[in-house]
Amino acid sequence: MAERAEIVFVDGVRTPFGRAGEKGMYWNTRADDLVVKAMIGLLERNPSIPRDRIDDVAIAATTQSGDQGLTLGRTAAILAGLPLSVPGYAIDRMCAGAMTSVTTIAGAIAFGAYDIGIAGGVEHMGRHPMGFGADPNPRFLSEKLVSADALNMGNTAERIHDRFPQLTKERADRFAMGSQQKAWAAYENGKIQPDLVPVAIRSESGWGLATRDEALRPETTLEGLAGLKTPFRPHGRVTAGNASGLNDGATASIIASADAAKEFGLSPKMRMVSFAFAGVEPEIMGIGPVPSTEKALRKAGLTIDDIGLFELNEAFAVQVLSLLDHFGIDDDDPRVNLWGGAIAFGHPLASSGVRLMIQLARQFEEHPEVRYGLTAMCIGLGQGGSVIWENPHYTGKRSKGKK
Repeated sequence: MAERAEIVFVDGVRTPFGRAGEKGMYWNTRADDLVVKAMIGLLERNPSIPRDRIDDVAIAATTQSGDQGLTLGRTAAILAGLPLSVPGYAIDRMCAGAMTSVTTIAGAIAFGAYDIGIAGGVEHMGRHPMGFGADPNPRFLSEKLVSADALNMGNTAERIHDRFPQLTKERADRFAMGSQQKAWAAYENGKIQPDLVPVAIRSESGWGLATRDEALRPETTLEGLAGLKTPFRPHGRVTAGNASGLNDGATASIIASADAAKEFGLSPKMRMVSFAFAGVEPEIMGIGPVPSTEKALRKAGLTIDDIGLFELNEAFAVQVLSLLDHFGIDDDDPRVNLWGGAIAFGHPLASSGVRLMIQLARQFEEHPEVRYGLTAMCIGLGQGGSVIWENPHYTGKRSKGKK
């Protein structure tokens, strides 16, 4: 059998992320139009790719109904103007939908079936609240396969606090404030904008243009965070301030073999080294990235000390802290979420995996001393996903990070 193809991340873009609900900027925008807009922007940035050579389009959504249904990858491909010869499909792995789109396309390329594909995700949580219309099998609860808490992500975060008392609310609030500050600084320094695709939006006041994430709160203070309600239990530790919000948005990326990238004159932004998914107890789903990262490191023949940049999805601050503690990494380690994370930008479920990759790719350009980076996230119902990437700009000097 032929040697496995080398997989590269060619490019990625996203829409600005909006607040979910009637007051959010995308309330009058369809979910499929969001991902189509991202795909068109991505294709326009890469005109050298023959459209008929795209082998597949994988688009994720957690709630696959209405304008997020009907085999989203195929409908989005048609709406984005790809030839009808280009197929597409939909993926659901809850929060890791887009990450799974990338790894699934990558697997097909590694096998030799594909040369190049589009992978992304969308979530319009205003139109499609998490779990809306789902009918969990009653045996989950009646046979005690999972606790009722497992079906509520906020409750699972509270359980991580329970299990690891050193993961205090104060630490979570401090991490959340740092995320907001870093994200604002990244915007102020023009780090985020190059990979945002503006979206035309309609409101009662007329037409406008979405060009920035809507949920940023640079004015966040520890005092303000300390006073927020704990909606998941009385005197709890999880608040709206130390967790990601409910958001709308879409992402899209181009994944290819190194040979195809060369053929089409493309400059890869990252090389995929390994990936892994793992399962944990659904009641504490937030620790999922720990075993998935250990597995991905083992597959790559690396250790956590080899990772020079981390892009960890901030579904909840405590979830990120649990991974950092496990690997002996400081809460404020400069390698971690350099430009902030989902607490500031937002977390439109199935789209977020590619946002992590977009930010890591940009950071690789600025940090040629870093060879390896990690994108990782927790996943509802007790899973974790991790992808390790190599920096094509690496100069040979090993990065010096704090363990």
